[in-house]
Amino acid sequence: MMKNSLSKQEVLAHMNSLCEDTLMETLRIKYVDVDVAKGKLVATMPVDSRVYQPMKILHGGATVALAESVGSAASQLLIDPSKEMAVGAEISANHLKSARTGLLIATAECLHQGKSSHLFQIKVENEQGELISMVKLLNFIKQRK
Repeated sequence: MMKNSLSKQEVLAHMNSLCEDTLMETLRIKYVDVDVAKGKLVATMPVDSRVYQPMKILHGGATVALAESVGSAASQLLIDPSKEMAVGAEISANHLKSARTGLLIATAECLHQGKSSHLFQIKVENEQGELISMVKLLNFIKQRK
């Protein structure tokens, strides 16, 4: 896929189509904004009972799943997927606030783009712009065989 020749809407449509029959579809994660040149990607996830912990608030694992989904997909923007693949190596999250309803907005920005690794910072915010979680994701870049 020649991402540089595609419009923002075409890139987002392609990325969202890859989510069918995956965890992203189950959690209703949608890619909503992209800047291919910067390796920046934004995704949303609704907060409802599917992502609750037993206390009826947002499960931290669901937040991390959102962050890893957007960070891993953002790595795909920076590589040639016909020759390379990005695989998650390490993730860490600081959960600062919770939620019971609404929409989470996760913004992945590349802090380091090396030949063999990408480091992303992912901010997960609510619709009011309040920081829910700050996530760091390291992806290794592997050659396809």
